[in-house]
Amino acid sequence: MQARLASNDLVYDAALQRAGVLRVDDLDEMFHAAETVTRVAPPSGRRLAIVANGRSLATLAADCLERMGGEMAEVSPELKEAVCKLTREDAKASNPLVLQENASPKEFRVGIEAFLADKNCDGVLAIAAPTAFNNLAGIAATIAEVGEKNRKKTGRKKALITTLASGAQIPRAELDAAKVPCFASASEAIRAFMHLVRYREAKDLLMAAPDSLPSDFTPDKPRAKKAINAALAAGERWLSPDQVLDVLSAYQIPQVPMRYVQTAVEAGEAAKPFLKDGHACALKLISPDFTFKSDIDGVLLDLASQEAVQEAAEALIERLNRDYPTARIDGFEIQPMVKRTNSLEVYAGLADSPIFGPVVVFGRGGTAVEVTADRAIELVPLDMNLAGALISRTHTHALLRGFRNRPAANIHELEQLLVKLSQLAVDFPEVRELDLNPVLVDREGLEVVDARIAVAPDTSNSARQGNTRLAIAPYPTEWEHEALLKDGTGIFLRPIRPEDQGLLREFFNHVTTEDLRLRFFAPVKEFSHSFLARLVQLDYARAMAFVAIKPETEEILGVVRLHTDANHNVGEYAVLIQSDMKGKGLGWMLMQLIIRYAKADGIATIKGEVLRENHTMIEMCRALGFTTTRSEDDDALIIATLEIDKQA
Repeated sequence: MQARLASNDLVYDAALQRAGVLRVDDLDEMFHAAETVTRVAPPSGRRLAIVANGRSLATLAADCLERMGGEMAEVSPELKEAVCKLTREDAKASNPLVLQENASPKEFRVGIEAFLADKNCDGVLAIAAPTAFNNLAGIAATIAEVGEKNRKKTGRKKALITTLASGAQIPRAELDAAKVPCFASASEAIRAFMHLVRYREAKDLLMAAPDSLPSDFTPDKPRAKKAINAALAAGERWLSPDQVLDVLSAYQIPQVPMRYVQTAVEAGEAAKPFLKDGHACALKLISPDFTFKSDIDGVLLDLASQEAVQEAAEALIERLNRDYPTARIDGFEIQPMVKRTNSLEVYAGLADSPIFGPVVVFGRGGTAVEVTADRAIELVPLDMNLAGALISRTHTHALLRGFRNRPAANIHELEQLLVKLSQLAVDFPEVRELDLNPVLVDREGLEVVDARIAVAPDTSNSARQGNTRLAIAPYPTEWEHEALLKDGTGIFLRPIRPEDQGLLREFFNHVTTEDLRLRFFAPVKEFSHSFLARLVQLDYARAMAFVAIKPETEEILGVVRLHTDANHNVGEYAVLIQSDMKGKGLGWMLMQLIIRYAKADGIATIKGEVLRENHTMIEMCRALGFTTTRSEDDDALIIATLEIDKQA
């Protein structure tokens, strides 16, 4: 694994976040996080307002929020007007909102409620410090009242957290009753707010189901496969420059023009077209014995003539023969010098984890990439949203958004680059390491200056559709297709997605109570959010569900699902269609689809439990080749079994 950039701890961090787990560093933080997330609904963003009766405490809280990755909520003109009378004489109506030292409970109420009602705010931290002239217990009671009102309101809720910096016994009983988290210091309160933010972001990532085949580009897989197989056949770990160029071109990743040569004379000749276009040239050593060319001064820049290029290559060969007599010299790369005045150097790559499989790495680029340590990691596969979240977790993101006279970079194209790398890892498990460094990115787009790719034979189980190295199975776009029912009605069949929860709820409204009883073996009156979430959030490596969609309305007409055992040998099926769709062949079509999927995925046996009174389902199973036997555990059930490997 590429441990220098993707340490095990960083990979575990990415895996836990992708799984919706909030990670903490110690027991104290764990208890604080548990108290906060069980009392306060996660906010929709990370914009916090601070209301305090002390400038120092407010400033410390604001600084802490910035360090932890939060944002200060902007104050609108309307909000300034509403709170301007509350501030100290030497303070402005802004965020933090600094009240007078002897601020009354009523003044705290007005300030907190004003921010809670503002659309630019996701949460409020109320900081109350005791003075000889204020009523700390009364302030705590008022904050509790505001918190109770905020908790009970419908619509978008804001996070309300408080700090009572009393230094002694904290009057928190009423706050606890109102489920308003209370902390003794502003830093603990800020950390609690960020726990809520991270918890919400983790849940959002848990809902993410990236496509396995991005729709906005089609890679030239045969070209990439030819380059990778050629390196493997020759027993090479690293692809040659020409092979790297083929792989990147196959995935439409723009790279600075490059010529690969083997001698100093050829280097001079290769520089001619670049020099003719007015560019100086860069000469780079190609040697399998040196991981980083810059470590041995193997990159020579700003060579302005053919003679200079040839002489530089000759001098480099002479120096290497003297200092490293056993080193292999495969040749040189010749590139034009790139002038992108307002560009930033970033790093993008792939690393391989023995536990979680391939991961995408992004961060600040250049020769000091290991020293700056500004990088973030995400598990493969990625979509555009996940790629954007990955970029935003680095300090480089602030630079990419532009500053002073530097315009914002084309972050959208950078997100596309990361998605393409993710897709490359999905398509070719042989790729074990990939470095694009530096990648020059500006408002016009991006260009890869230097790249290297390491490969190794694929040892994954090909019967499992080639994705066994992935910790998270991608959304299988390849199973999307159109079909016709008996009456000629067109439908669209695809795997279920997390965002189908609302459609699934509506689907159940079109199924009779009796059909629901036959499906779930008991009367069903209500479908909760948690129940529906379990039906739509699938690990595609262990389960599959297909929905039949009416194209004109996006209405779900039927669902079939399959869950496998831990060994991926036996799958249990279930199928349900809208009650008014019976007799049109939809149930038969869905069962045939899940059988084809099971066969393609290497599942040996499909089983299902059917109520004995469900004669229609039993007859359909028999017609499909299932054997039916009475359940040994429940005489009311029939076990339908299909041996997949015996199917034609």
